[in-house]
Amino acid sequence: MNLKILLPFKVYAVKSGVKRIVSETRLGSFGLLPQRLDCVAALAPGILRYETEGEGEVYVAIDEGILVKAGPDVTVSVRNAIGGAALGELRAAVKKEFLMFDEREAGVRETLAKFETALIRRFAELKNE
Repeated sequence: MNLKILLPFKVYAVKSGVKRIVSETRLGSFGLLPQRLDCVAALAPGILRYETEGEGEVYVAIDEGILVKAGPDVTVSVRNAIGGAALGELRAAVKKEFLMFDEREAGVRETLAKFETALIRRFAELKNE
């Protein structure tokens, strides 16, 4: 398989000769072998594993995103990725960087929703005056 990992601002990795890929979704681990049918999966923050002949098994911490398999090509598009560290360090990075960011983002979205609701109510009041 051919694996391409995309970030919003750059191409993180392009690998060919990938034997298998394992990633995480909100429902659990998700594995791909070369003969698997085409598919799409929503990825959760976690560890993406892939294996090549030359590199062996490689671990990359990824933020949430999407995986698309079309024929031999697998494209993973995520908000952030961290590689080149031991597996334990990558797990810690997922917890620290990605999951905490999701909690902060949820708080910001909640605040914005409250603001938008108040703004809509005020416009409705002005329209009825």
